[in-house]
Amino acid sequence: MRRGFRGDSGQAFPVYIAVVAGLLFLAFAYFAVGQAVVTRNGAQTAADAAALAAAQDARRQLREGWLDVILDPAQWGKFVDGEGYFTSSACQQAAVFAARNAAKLTGDACEPLFQGFSVTVTSTGTVGRSLIPGTESQHATASAKAVIEPKCRYIPPDISVPGEPESGSNPTDPAEEPEPEPITGLSCGGDPWTIDPDDPKLPSAADLFTVRLAGDDE
Repeated sequence: MRRGFRGDSGQAFPVYIAVVAGLLFLAFAYFAVGQAVVTRNGAQTAADAAALAAAQDARRQLREGWLDVILDPAQWGKFVDGEGYFTSSACQQAAVFAARNAAKLTGDACEPLFQGFSVTVTSTGTVGRSLIPGTESQHATASAKAVIEPKCRYIPPDISVPGEPESGSNPTDPAEEPEPEPITGLSCGGDPWTIDPDDPKLPSAADLFTVRLAGDDE
């Protein structure tokens, strides 16, 4: 009886080894696949961050450019519409934020859209991270779009033409320049905003424009 028991144990041992080896292989496979998923998700995070960084830099430029001409409403158009910025500066910020998230701009890289940017990145790490044969040189690629949505509008107020001075009145001395009037007609988020010529200010960049990620259908 004992000899039979020992014989059964000897036969079961290889099966036990095979089962353990199979479990270890499955664990390795799940780990490797998990690493690949993490790399791909990281690439998408980098793409999202890069696209938002480009749009946010463009928003900053819009506000600064607007401030430069704040006392001349005739030049406000491209800033109110969210179009007065340099794409090169915005795309530089996209590259910086891609690098911060272990990726780099690639392919179409950073393309300007109408009031926004489309960014494509490639992960600096490989998909399998040398764990899966054949993936040592494969990198994850992801794309994202970010848009800039103006929140303000400018409607020039009606300017009435002054009539002829009444008889006997004393006209203003031509040498005296009239005091500049406050600039009205600007509203942001539905709230009116008056520009004081003596202390001209604009709302914050976030109050002037919304920056958000956009889907492929937009």
